[in-house]
Amino acid sequence: MLKPTPLEIIKRIKSISDVGLVYAQNEYDKERYEELLSISLELLSIVSEKPLNVLDNFFMPSKDYPTAKIDVRGFILNETKEILLVKETLDQKWSLPGGWGDIGFSPSEVIRKEIKEETGLDSKVSRLLAVYDKKCHPHPPQPFYVYKLVFLCEVLDGNINTSFDIEEARYFNIKNLPMLSEDRILESQIKQLYKKVINEDNEVYFD
Repeated sequence: MLKPTPLEIIKRIKSISDVGLVYAQNEYDKERYEELLSISLELLSIVSEKPLNVLDNFFMPSKDYPTAKIDVRGFILNETKEILLVKETLDQKWSLPGGWGDIGFSPSEVIRKEIKEETGLDSKVSRLLAVYDKKCHPHPPQPFYVYKLVFLCEVLDGNINTSFDIEEARYFNIKNLPMLSEDRILESQIKQLYKKVINEDNEVYFD
């Protein structure tokens, strides 16, 4: 088991405070958990280098047991084995198409919807390639605890036509990848996914 980073420890403290506030039975317990939450946000502000007031607005008060967020991504190759990537308007860097899981949609429905919205392409899901826990990979620090689901997808129809939050979408050779949005995907992950697809490795990677 990997040694937890300070950021992961802070997230665990915040999670404990969130759970405590959901199930607190009296005002004394509630006050203690609110204090623990405040401390965790102060520490998170230091580690993530984000102002405390931004984090206060970022996190809604917990009304249920806190869980990891789910990020769903699609891995698509064209006929020449190039990888479909999208350029995020927010940071001007590239990622696999995808986004947060939506309530009311299955994971495969989410990724088909995201691919359509971000690239204009209709697609189908072939199989699950990987489930990444972001703490196990060298992503930049983030407030959320995130699992990433990456599906192998196939384009059925359509022409590339990007949405408001995607500046560009195109295919790249594995040996000539652009600057990646490392909050969303890492070069090591793309290379691992590419190798699995090319080698027809059907085992799902996890963690």
